[in-house]
Amino acid sequence: MSAGFDRICMVGLGYIGLPTAVVFALRGVNVIGLDINERAVATINRGETHIVEPGLEDALRRTVQAGHLRATTTPEPADAFLIAVPTPFCESGEGRDPDLSYVEAATRAIAPVLKRGDLVILESTSPVGATEQMAAWLAEARPDLTFPQTAGEASDIRIAHCPERILPGHALTELVTNDRIIGGMTEACATRARKLYKLAVEGDCIETDCRTAEMAKLTENSFRDVNIAFANELSLICDKLDINVWELIRLANRHPRVNILQPGPGVGGHCIAVDPWFIVSQAPAEARIIRAAREINDGKPEWVLAKVHQAVAEHAAETGEAARIACFGLAFKPNIDDLRESPSLGIATRLAEAYPGRVDIVEPFIDELPGAFDNRAKLVRPTEAVCACKVIVLLVDHDDFKAMPAPADARVIDTRGIWPRPESLTPIAAQ
Repeated sequence: MSAGFDRICMVGLGYIGLPTAVVFALRGVNVIGLDINERAVATINRGETHIVEPGLEDALRRTVQAGHLRATTTPEPADAFLIAVPTPFCESGEGRDPDLSYVEAATRAIAPVLKRGDLVILESTSPVGATEQMAAWLAEARPDLTFPQTAGEASDIRIAHCPERILPGHALTELVTNDRIIGGMTEACATRARKLYKLAVEGDCIETDCRTAEMAKLTENSFRDVNIAFANELSLICDKLDINVWELIRLANRHPRVNILQPGPGVGGHCIAVDPWFIVSQAPAEARIIRAAREINDGKPEWVLAKVHQAVAEHAAETGEAARIACFGLAFKPNIDDLRESPSLGIATRLAEAYPGRVDIVEPFIDELPGAFDNRAKLVRPTEAVCACKVIVLLVDHDDFKAMPAPADARVIDTRGIWPRPESLTPIAAQ
């Protein structure tokens, strides 16, 4: 293969790793997919996907049939290793700290099969210094090889960080067209990594150092988190002042230099809800706005829950009956099945705990409810939920829900502003 990459290994075959592996394989690169999930590996080797991403299954099937993509649970030699595993946070006495245990496990798994000339890239969104930590773990496991932290430009193994920056639902397009930041531990590392990505990426590949690349991804998502927090805080203020926040934002955005985002029930996903904490954990005294934004967005689900409890109590006071509750949507964003860090999922599970047996879930992108519900709720079709439930909580603005008429005979908590409020009910202020 051109650029000296006869075979690459994608470590982690989830929402980022699998589309990335497929994009390289579509361009004729021989790709090994490495994952600890035996079921996912077997599914992929049948040419089928275990995640929902438009166009992915067809592309995967073609690459598997062509012999360019194969999945395994056992590390094998390759010329480049791209690590895309989870980097969650864990609670600590000071707040929330990054958990690099998955990165460490992946690093130590591939260490035995490394050889001189290989390239190792950390794609997982990580705190500043994680790439250097990965290099230290590799050096500890392979003292027979040299690494950039000691050998510099002459190292046997090249190390880089290249954070993903794609929108779920558009992965196959954005992996190709988006610009990529290539952060090398040395200039030689960055140049080698850039040659790899240019096999598949049509956007610009911009070289920098690994610490700047790590901070760039955290900065991108923290910027978005701060802007969402402003919208969510506006929704709280508008609720207190009896103002329609959706109309307010539409009017304010008519200013040529104002572009306020839309509020919601919180912030979810594997990036925006997590990455700002990485900055806060490393610079707690300085990251004041970033911390405040996280606290606002993390607190929004509690506000939504309070609105639901209020609606349930009002229904009981008026009718003497216990209301059935419908939650529309569990995913962290519209039109996907991704539930990671989803505030909607958290709200729905809390409601199922508070009202066991009285909660219906409408989520068109999943076939069964997560185990966290513990049989206290059931998955139903939209028409069933509307007919049976007197309190309806709109949590995700899936296209299917936008196409529905607003429920006319229920108390509606619309956290996305897609359903007009029935005139016959006292409105519950939107968020």
